[in-house]
Amino acid sequence: MKKIILIFILIGSQFGFSQELKEIEKLSSLCKTWGFLKYYHPNVSKGDYNWDEQLLIILPKVEQAKNREELSKVYLDWIESLGTVKVCKTCNELSDQKYFDKNFDLSWTQSTESFTDELTIKLKYIENNRFQGNSYYVTSTNIGNIEIKNEPKYDNFEFPNENYRLLGLFKFWNTIEYFYPYKYLTNQNWNEVLNEMIPKFINAKNPTEYHLAMLEAVVKLDDSHGIFKTKFTTEYFGTKFIPAKMKIMNNKVIVTGSWNDSLSKINDLRIGDIIEKVNEKTIQDILNEKLKYIAGSNLNSKLRNTYYTIANGNVDTVSISVNRNGKFYDKIIHRYPFDLIFGKNIKNEKYKILENNIGYINMEALEIKDVDETMKKLNNTNAIIIDIRNYPNFIPYLIVNYLSSEKKPFLKTNIPDLNYPGKFIWKETATAGKNNKDHFKGKVVLLVNEETQSRAEFSVMCLQTANNVITVGSQTAGADGNMSYIEFIGGYKSGMSGTGIYYPDGTITQRKGVKVDIEILPTIKGIQEGKDEVLEKAIEIIRTEK
Repeated sequence: MKKIILIFILIGSQFGFSQELKEIEKLSSLCKTWGFLKYYHPNVSKGDYNWDEQLLIILPKVEQAKNREELSKVYLDWIESLGTVKVCKTCNELSDQKYFDKNFDLSWTQSTESFTDELTIKLKYIENNRFQGNSYYVTSTNIGNIEIKNEPKYDNFEFPNENYRLLGLFKFWNTIEYFYPYKYLTNQNWNEVLNEMIPKFINAKNPTEYHLAMLEAVVKLDDSHGIFKTKFTTEYFGTKFIPAKMKIMNNKVIVTGSWNDSLSKINDLRIGDIIEKVNEKTIQDILNEKLKYIAGSNLNSKLRNTYYTIANGNVDTVSISVNRNGKFYDKIIHRYPFDLIFGKNIKNEKYKILENNIGYINMEALEIKDVDETMKKLNNTNAIIIDIRNYPNFIPYLIVNYLSSEKKPFLKTNIPDLNYPGKFIWKETATAGKNNKDHFKGKVVLLVNEETQSRAEFSVMCLQTANNVITVGSQTAGADGNMSYIEFIGGYKSGMSGTGIYYPDGTITQRKGVKVDIEILPTIKGIQEGKDEVLEKAIEIIRTEK
């Protein structure tokens, strides 16, 4: 009986009795085929066609196809209409480039379950004779990350129709597919993301649902550079804030400081207060509801970014349950507009000398013009602590020159290969420091935490080439590499880390963060006592090794 069924299936497949395709399968194949042709087909890549319009024309034909033969015929006719693809004489030459291929995946073009042999052969031919030169749609900066260009502008597209919503998703998905250096690191396979997001873009019933779908798609990058904000997402989370600085620890929200001292006093919010509930919801319940909308390369950076999800709202007050020194209080806290809370620009000291002749540099406050003066003033200290739990104004190459006795490699990068989209090219290893007999001889301690992101992480890697250096703190944000911008239709932009950043030994920093020698995490008790436990640990290390 099994043999009879197998024979029937084989005969059926020979005569075109293919299994009916599901809608998501067809739309997923269209997204991939449209993106592949956009960046690979010579006549498309050089801008001969209105490629958005082409998608809208081909979409109903794809939706009407019932099986792989009909679907393949739609694509074959489409490709035929795009003109001849000439043989590329240089495409198959052996390249002396060192490729990074972990993101590269065109296996779908050869799927016999989805496409006929004729179509797979045609797609392989286009890959082998792909566009070479300056793409109409994408270029690269002098650093190597991409810039999207010549995309049509869409006005008043807060909530476009279903076809245009899919167009926006397809643009975004393919940009990541071919040019995101860390696609291979996402928690969810990028093909699965497409299949999950298609129904959410189709079924969005109003602008808020649509904009949350775009936000969720961006969060799927697992990238702290994945910024996406519109008036609808802002309204969803709430436009009014409580005046306290907060940190999530052990599923509890700890008040760590104040954004506005006078407003915090009015609302009786104190450092060390533990917020147990907000509007009768536990912190864990709020996180379970909102975490899918919070960008971050790792959990620590996601939790750092939860500030606007915990106690925000659109009404003037919020009910919270507070644990203060073991006593529990139910309080009504006022919320305030963003400008009223965050309007103050607090100036921190650029550098200072702590007890026991220990130098301290705040990289957030220091400017490049201050480097020579600062390093000369701190040259005779016993040690220097460099605080990078912030965002520096510059990359500290000049500082490293004072701290290192020789030039050392500190990172290697890979960048998108625009002549073979999906592949990345390794660049030469970058170096920092110089030959300097008069370099600083004392201990150098770098302080890091989840606030250390992007340029800050790059700066840490640079400073880690210094002599006698140690890094203290906790996992950093894990978003290293110059930021590139991606645009959904309607001018809604998001970001991504645009270049691959690695230590010279190949250790990755994206998602993982920079190398930390001694891990120190703040404690609730320490916060309540007003301590900076990471700084205290740095001072202890210096005293111990003196």
